[in-house]
This record gives sequence, structure tokens and C-alpha cells, in this order.
Amino acid sequence: MNVKIYHNPRCSKSRQTLQLLQGKDLDIEIIEYLKTPPTADELNEILNLLGIEPRDLMRKNESEYKETGMDDPSLDRQALIAGMVATPKLIERPIVLANGKAAIGRPPEHVLEIL
Repeated sequence: MNVKIYHNPRCSKSRQTLQLLQGKDLDIEIIEYLKTPPTADELNEILNLLGIEPRDLMRKNESEYKETGMDDPSLDRQALIAGMVATPKLIERPIVLANGKAAIGRPPEHVLEIL
């Protein structure tokens, strides 16, 4: 099975999720999203698969959230997605894609539901 993980090696939850996936018989594509951020189209698809809105995928406690103006309640979906593409540190992690579904690895075991 092909699995894609948007991974940050400095994040303990991301490392735990990757370790959990590596314990299975999976073909894992690891994307270090801070180095290779998803495109706006990819993020839009991820949001659709998760069934959530952009702000629900944002790390609101990061200083960049306010510094980049992403806390502005008048921003629309497209502007919020553009903000995450421009500042990938704002994207919640890790995100796993498999079987045409998506899950956020918080907690890491949550991703097992889509395998």
C-alpha cells in the first residue's frame, strides 16, 4: 500500500507516527514539508479529505500565525491556504494520506484508521 506522510523530523508526534507506519508493510513516501511544502492544490485536497477548514489545520500557537496575519478572521479559504504554503511551519503535523483518505497523527495511532 502506498502511504504519504507530511513529516517534520524535529516533531516527536511526527517521528512516532512515522515509526508506527514503518512497523507495517507499507510503501511510505516521506515528505519533509518544511523543505518541500505542499502546493495550494495539494493542501486543498488534504483539507477536503480531512473534512476540515484551513484554520483547523493551522498551528495557531506558532508566533508566525500572528506575525503573518493569518489570525485575521476575514481571510478566506484561499488566503489561508496560501498562507500555509508560504509558511509551512503553520501546518499541523503529521498528515498521512492513504487509500484516498487523510488523517492527522495526533495521536499517532489516529492514522491507523485510514490504513
